[in-house]
Amino acid sequence: LKAAREHNIPEDLSKILENSVTETVSGLYCVKMSAVEKMYLDGADGEGIVSKSVSSHSDLIPGVYEGGLKIWECTFDLIGYFSEAEVEFTDKTVLDLGCGAGLLGIVALRAKAAKVHFQDYNSTVIDKITLPNVVANCVNKGSKMGSGHDGKSSKPPSKKAKKAERLPDMLGQCRFFSGGWSEVSQLLLNSNKPFSKYDVILTSETIYNPDSYGALHDALAQLLDKNGRVYLASKAHYFGVGGGIHLFEEFVTERKVFSTSIVKVIEEGLQRCIMEMAFKDAS
Repeated sequence: LKAAREHNIPEDLSKILENSVTETVSGLYCVKMSAVEKMYLDGADGEGIVSKSVSSHSDLIPGVYEGGLKIWECTFDLIGYFSEAEVEFTDKTVLDLGCGAGLLGIVALRAKAAKVHFQDYNSTVIDKITLPNVVANCVNKGSKMGSGHDGKSSKPPSKKAKKAERLPDMLGQCRFFSGGWSEVSQLLLNSNKPFSKYDVILTSETIYNPDSYGALHDALAQLLDKNGRVYLASKAHYFGVGGGIHLFEEFVTERKVFSTSIVKVIEEGLQRCIMEMAFKDAS
């Protein structure tokens, strides 16, 4: 089991963005994944997940690396759905679960969420990708959410932010966690820090492995507010791994805790879906 820990935001934000190469993805600043891979090929990322992923030619190594070095396509489906369905984030407490690059949480942050927490299995992903992405978007007020995936490279945000701008309000509303879902849930629920359950939990492409359904379901049940909503994006089926939206929906239905609804189906390429979940007894 991957132990959970909270990652503190360094006071000097320039350290986070040092040597960063950024691009714009769906109108948001994002560190270039290929540059991160190149920088940590020697295993200097601590967990060694970059070198392991590259050497094994795999985007997933169960129990070691869970895909956070790549932005998966359902993330863009969910970002598009937020606009389409006018999903409301204002003053909400939001969790980006299995966040990877953190784009879903960043969109919620820019849509005036009160608090946004980010969780990924790997500490390397939080430190080298998620946290830099959130910082880049917080110190660059000019960046706006879009609907396209333009992938243009750009200069990293200014590293000479004035002291007053060092920890923008938006960044102060964020917390960052690494570790397995059950471990992070326990860390939050047993923490001395004040914790209120989430109004919205966002998660994309986290149900590829049926073996993880119990841990995910329990985390959602423990962390979601009684009237909260989960927005989950997934492929209909993950070939070679076995998971998919319909299998997960069946799993959830059998447990009788949540009601589920497929709110959007995307037919281009491999079929993809967006599911909304709420507690059965939610008002």
